Amino acid sequence: MADKKTVWYGVNLASERLGAKAIYATDDFFAAKERVIADHDAVFVEEKYDVNGKWMDGWESRRKREEGIDFCIIKLGISGRINTIDIDTRHFTGNYPPAAMLEACFTKEEINKDTEWVDLTGNIALAGDQQHIISIDNNDIFTHVRLTIYPDGGVARLRIYGEPEVDWTSITGEKELDLIAVENGGRALACNDSHFGSIHNLILPDDSRNMGDGWETRRRREPGNDWVIIALGHVGKVNSIVVDTTFFKGNFPAGVSIQAANIENLPDDTLAAQSIYWKELLPQQPLNADNKKEFSKELTDIGAITHIRMNIFPDGGIARLRLFGKPVI
Repeated sequence: MADKKTVWYGVNLASERLGAKAIYATDDFFAAKERVIADHDAVFVEEKYDVNGKWMDGWESRRKREEGIDFCIIKLGISGRINTIDIDTRHFTGNYPPAAMLEACFTKEEINKDTEWVDLTGNIALAGDQQHIISIDNNDIFTHVRLTIYPDGGVARLRIYGEPEVDWTSITGEKELDLIAVENGGRALACNDSHFGSIHNLILPDDSRNMGDGWETRRRREPGNDWVIIALGHVGKVNSIVVDTTFFKGNFPAGVSIQAANIENLPDDTLAAQSIYWKELLPQQPLNADNKKEFSKELTDIGAITHIRMNIFPDGGIARLRLFGKPVI
C-alpha cells in the first residue's frame, strides 16, 4: 500500500457521520439523494442494476424532456462557516450535469418557499468523472446547502468543508465534554505518518467501525516513535483522557504519552517542531489490544491548554482519542 498525500480542507460539515441529511431532491429516479453525502468515496459496480436502470453511487435524476433544473437540499450535520466545497462527479461520464451552483442558508426552521438562500459559487462548469474543488469566500454561518444542477444528471459526492460553529458562551454547568471532538471544533493538524489510517478519524464522534477507521502508522524499522498533533475546539482544562485501541490487536502501540501547550496566533504548520518541548500532560502509559483505557489520576496539572501532541511507542494504531474537560471561557 503506497503512501498517499491527502489535502485537508477542514471538517466535512455535510458528513453523514456527523448527522447530515439529504432532506429533499426534485428528482432522484436513478440514484437516491442520500448517497451524495455518504462518507466513503463513490464506487462503480460494473454489473449492478436496479429496477430503474444502472445503479450509481451518488445522486442522479432522470433525463429531462422539458425546460427545468434539479436540486438537492442538505441539512448540515454541524452548522458552521464554509471555506471549500467538492462537487465530485467520479464515475459519472455520459450522465453528469454540465453545470452546478451551490447556495446556503441559516435557519432553525423547516426549509420552505420563503427560505432565503445565499449564492456561494455562481454557476460552475462541471466535467465528468472528476472532483471540482472550489474555495468559498464567505464568513457567515450556515445550517443547510442547496446544490442545483443544470439541467439534470448525476453527482457522486458533495463535500462541504469548513469550521464548526460552537457557542461556547452557552456551555455552562458541571457537565464535561470532549474538547477535541470534531463536533466541538477539534482539528487534527499534523503527524509524522498516517500510512494505513487518517489522523482525522481520531476525533470522529462515533465509535470506530473497523481497523481502517482509526489512525494507523506503518511498521517502524528505525529508532523513534510516531506522533500526532491535535487542536482543541476551545482552550480548556482536561480532567480525563480515553485512548481507544478498538480493533487494533496485533498492531496496537505498546505505550502512549501526551504533551500539551497553551498557544495562540501561531500557524498550524509551525507546531511540529515546537511540540517536542511541550509540557507533559500524560506521562508514558502502557496500552492494551482492542481496549478503551481511561486516564485521570495519571494526568499532570499543567492548566488550560489549546493543543496536544500524542506520542505512540513505537508505532501502531489508535481508533479514537477523547479529552474530557471543560472549556475555559
